[in-house]
Amino acid sequence: MAKVIRTKEDLDNYLKDFDYTEDDFTLVNDLEELQHDEIKETSSFLKDVWTRFKSNKGALIGGSIILLFIIVSFLAPALSSYTFDAVDTAQQSMAPRIPGLSWIPFFNGTGGVRQYVGNLENSFHYFGTDVLGRDLWVRCWEGCKISLFVAGTAVLVNVFIGILYGMISGYLGGKVDTVMQRFQEIVNSIPTLVILTLLLLIMKPGLYTIIVALILTEWIGMARITRAQVLKIKEQEFILASKTLGANKFFIIFKQVLPNIFGQIIIMAMFSIPNAIFYEAFLAMVGLGIPAPQASLGSLINDGFKTILITPYQVIIPVVILGILMLSFNLLADGLRDAFDPKMKEM
Repeated sequence: MAKVIRTKEDLDNYLKDFDYTEDDFTLVNDLEELQHDEIKETSSFLKDVWTRFKSNKGALIGGSIILLFIIVSFLAPALSSYTFDAVDTAQQSMAPRIPGLSWIPFFNGTGGVRQYVGNLENSFHYFGTDVLGRDLWVRCWEGCKISLFVAGTAVLVNVFIGILYGMISGYLGGKVDTVMQRFQEIVNSIPTLVILTLLLLIMKPGLYTIIVALILTEWIGMARITRAQVLKIKEQEFILASKTLGANKFFIIFKQVLPNIFGQIIIMAMFSIPNAIFYEAFLAMVGLGIPAPQASLGSLINDGFKTILITPYQVIIPVVILGILMLSFNLLADGLRDAFDPKMKEM
């Protein structure tokens, strides 16, 4: 019959009947393991970003292609025996010819207006020549370099203007924000093509005219993104703590707000580069681009389009380069977006 325990004395009397020894109990783990906490190595935010970026194969491929294009655009014109502006009427509209690839119909040199015969039998033009006999291999990579320069310069300036404008407008708020937003809407309502046309009345057509036109209008998107991020962050607790401790507005804007939106700024800048490259190509195709003999990818497409039925390679090659370049920037920007904000994958 089970013994009934009603009081503490009954419990003590019941426990006296048991004789416990050290061998009756064993530790689940070693005593030393129980006395030490497990310490895991911490990683910084940038290290986490790099880890997530490396896991995105598309972004790595896009970044590698961009880096390759930049290197080739500088090395190819420097190492070639041809120059981008050398006219040779004896080699007009010759098809692409690459040594060792003559078994490929596109690169055997037989599809052009002029053939590789006589004195030209030992000549090689990797991308062929244009209607003036200029080597397209050199001109394409020279054009790629100019297109990247135009886009990169415009985006860097636009990032600086857009960040400054958006942070001041978003953080100060009130009447300042209202006035700045109305000015932004007025500028945005004017088409960029109209601004460029007006610039051509006071400036000569050229590289810097296109850059100025891009700078005057392309900062608006960056300013909007920056303002939206600032409006979201400025109400958080760490901003209130900085205000309570007496930090001035410019310290809070550049020391507290800017580091917390820098990831979004990088992403927006990367997405802006292919847009700027495409816009420069569009201006060149409508005749408002870089004047000859300089070349950009847009001007090469425009020149090749005139003879597309006779020598299609003159337009196909720069279009392929432009397409690969824009796709690579989009892949890189998409990878950076996922790396800086992993929650985007869940949306």
